[in-house]
Amino acid sequence: MTRKLFGTDGVRGTANTYPMTAEMALRIGAAAGIYFRRNQANVHRVVIGKDTRRSGYMLESALTAGLTSTGMTVFLMGPIPTPAVGMLTPSMRADVGIMISASHNPHEDNGIKFFGPDGFKLSDEAEMEIEALVESGVDLVEPMKIGRTRHIYDGRSRYNERVKAAFPNELSLDGMKVVIDCANGAAYRAAPEVLWELGAEVIPVGVAPNGYNINENCGSTKPMTASEAVIAHGADVGICLDGDADRCLILDETGKVADGDQFMGLIAGRWAEEGRLNKNTLVATVMSNLGLERHLESKGLKLARTGVGDRYVVEEMRKNGFNLGGEQSGHIVMTDYATTGDGLMAGLQFLGELARTGRKASELTNVFDPVPQMLKNVRYTNGQVPLEDGKVLSVIGGAEQELIGKGRLLIRKSGTEPLIRVMAECEDPDLLNDVVDRIVDEVARATAA
Repeated sequence: MTRKLFGTDGVRGTANTYPMTAEMALRIGAAAGIYFRRNQANVHRVVIGKDTRRSGYMLESALTAGLTSTGMTVFLMGPIPTPAVGMLTPSMRADVGIMISASHNPHEDNGIKFFGPDGFKLSDEAEMEIEALVESGVDLVEPMKIGRTRHIYDGRSRYNERVKAAFPNELSLDGMKVVIDCANGAAYRAAPEVLWELGAEVIPVGVAPNGYNINENCGSTKPMTASEAVIAHGADVGICLDGDADRCLILDETGKVADGDQFMGLIAGRWAEEGRLNKNTLVATVMSNLGLERHLESKGLKLARTGVGDRYVVEEMRKNGFNLGGEQSGHIVMTDYATTGDGLMAGLQFLGELARTGRKASELTNVFDPVPQMLKNVRYTNGQVPLEDGKVLSVIGGAEQELIGKGRLLIRKSGTEPLIRVMAECEDPDLLNDVVDRIVDEVARATAA
């Protein structure tokens, strides 16, 4: 069966447009309710969190209607980070957790992410079964078995305590000035609270959501606002979260951005020194820089690569017993503490290194020299298949031959947006530019046809 609804991170699209309509959310909720009630006891629970998008209210109501119509009891958490849903689902003995968010996308988009009873994201197989139920339709329960809805008002506080518990007891953030950019998203209250409670002088950015300004000129995809705040306030460090707070970027004291690869290199090295890095292996996606791989090898450590998407990172970690992984984009997964990427918890790991070493952020964010990397996107429309075009394939094949022994090439469709991503790495910057531009031009030609 071909996937129609689910991408690399749940169901996602433009609000009020298929599949992000109230009607579809109701059907998805009912399908999920039936799926998670199979072979279960009499009590069936679901935890629902959301970010700050206006459309979240609509989708929350529709999902709730679908779930209760199949006998599920729904716990509504309000705006909380995605990792909080992963934490609260097993904590509340729920059968399923749902996060309503389109992560780093603009407010016009929204999405639905599922977590199983263990707090981890669903497998591809489980999503396919839910998708089949959406397509076929489901039988609703009799009136006496309709589920109930309850608002839970302390979900954020429970999450805050879990995050703080992962920070070393012997350390504090006293005297540290921290810019925290919450992207006007799900962590707009949680993140400043946690940092203040741990002793930091907090300069909050992106903490005034209005339903439409999530990720707007702020957050991990647009860190310039936070960068300016770091410089203006003379902060020691900046932390940029995205709309659902499952990823973070670190900014040093000069406002310069460090990507997730540098962060992972730092933490992997620290954990390895402490004997905490399981099997001396870091898990990252095919997008992570070749320089990270070389850095780890120089320290006797390994890099295990996966497909793009933090869910695939987590699957590899669980399958082989690894405990640290992530993405270049800033998803950092630490399964000793959380079931999915947690931007705030990851940011605290970096702050812990600042506190422990007394070094500047700029020193800690330059762990290795990256191999020159270029990523360009080409937008396409539904129904187009530019990666099946003969001329495109020919250009890609020629580029791969040119890069043998010099670098690598990765061409992929985005799982969250209608984009073809063209990424290459090469020590020769001229060859790098030439290869990427040739492929982008050919893909653009194919999409214009």
